[in-house]
Amino acid sequence: MSDWDVDELSLEAWVSDLETVVDAAGLERFPLLGISQGAAVSVAYAARHPERVSHLVLYGGFGLGGKKRAPAEKERRIAMATLMRQGWGADNPSFRQLFTALFIPGATHDQADIFNELQRRTTSPECAARYFDVAGDLDITDLLVAVKAPTLVMHVRGDLIVPIEAGRQLAAGIPRARFIAFEGKNHLFLQHEPASDRFFEEIRLFLGG
Repeated sequence: MSDWDVDELSLEAWVSDLETVVDAAGLERFPLLGISQGAAVSVAYAARHPERVSHLVLYGGFGLGGKKRAPAEKERRIAMATLMRQGWGADNPSFRQLFTALFIPGATHDQADIFNELQRRTTSPECAARYFDVAGDLDITDLLVAVKAPTLVMHVRGDLIVPIEAGRQLAAGIPRARFIAFEGKNHLFLQHEPASDRFFEEIRLFLGG
């Protein structure tokens, strides 16, 4: 439902989007959840607006984008962005299946088919590649120390999109953050997998409910 022709893709633009949504919703103080690259956006928002974020929950996130973590990971991401531009919108899902296998390697055939089609429907090939490039270049490591809210960082051990070490480093940079590792490989949870149940239980406990 969102616009496919986006003029600016950047951390600043994403934080601005979040600020607009928060203001429109009339929220004064609230817990904030950031998943994957959304963790970087959430950290930046929490550092900028410490008076508004009561708790910060981060899952599958990173402080340093994949193109900056290691040379080999940078090369892989450049190759994947090229594949996005060439095949993301094609009727044949072969290109998108590569990303599905990385995001949810534990998916059933039906779940993989659904995710393949979801990718095609949600954005254009060019916008997908631009989004992937920008996320790979993110670096919010200098903002971590500015986070004041109690913070819970969670990650699955076998994540193929964002390695667990990136999650550990994210937690290590945030004062007094708690880090929890789950068993699993799926960057995005699948219904009824143990990591999914644990994820919601840990959030409930963290928020005091």
